[in-house]
Amino acid sequence: MTIVLVHGNPETDAIWDEMRKHLSSNDVIALSPPGFGSPVPADFGATSDDYANWLTAEVAKLPGPIDLIGHDWGGGHVVRMANARPELIRSWTTDIAGCFDPEYVWHEMAQAWQKPGVGEEAVRQMVTSPLEARAARYETLGMTKDVAARVAAGADEAMARCILSLYRSAAQPAMTAWGKDLSKAATLPSLVIIPTEDHFTGGEVLAKRTAARTGSSVAVLQGLGHWWMCQDPARGAAVINEFIASLA
Repeated sequence: MTIVLVHGNPETDAIWDEMRKHLSSNDVIALSPPGFGSPVPADFGATSDDYANWLTAEVAKLPGPIDLIGHDWGGGHVVRMANARPELIRSWTTDIAGCFDPEYVWHEMAQAWQKPGVGEEAVRQMVTSPLEARAARYETLGMTKDVAARVAAGADEAMARCILSLYRSAAQPAMTAWGKDLSKAATLPSLVIIPTEDHFTGGEVLAKRTAARTGSSVAVLQGLGHWWMCQDPARGAAVINEFIASLA
């Protein structure tokens, strides 16, 4: 059994470090999407389709059975891959299930990135702001000091370009279209993680609605926010361990 972790935006795989210590499996791999902790190939367009294809190719190289776990956009890539190539994995887990509900509305920052000109200025400010200021902001959002510093150090112009391409490719109605038919993903065991204080991904009602459509187990993390794996790594790992144990 291999646990595969996939992070999102604007992150590096440092977000998983503390939680990995609490996972029941020693066979854990963290994949870094291009531009988010790994180099961007010259021909990589950084659209949602490109990332779903990237993840499919990476997972196909790994020994199974694979339990695929995604956070933020990593969770989006996981759902899309599971719905396209369910035969490659044993199970999938996401914490952004609400984003695939037809009533989902992108959060304010995402909408800024999706606007020409506004988005370019937003990512310019991100990559040119002092490293200490970026790290301090991530700390206020739930990252530990060490993780925040390492994630902040990962922000560069390549990440900025990928943010714009990814979010613009997923402007509505794209997310609604991708979430309309999740029947292939629904053939697999799955877990929807819902941190109650995550205000970026649609909230508990939308997440549970998607979970109902995919037949997913649901784990509500009361009081935790977007970076739940940093805020309480033991509790985050516990719900994953419980789900994976149920597959045996």
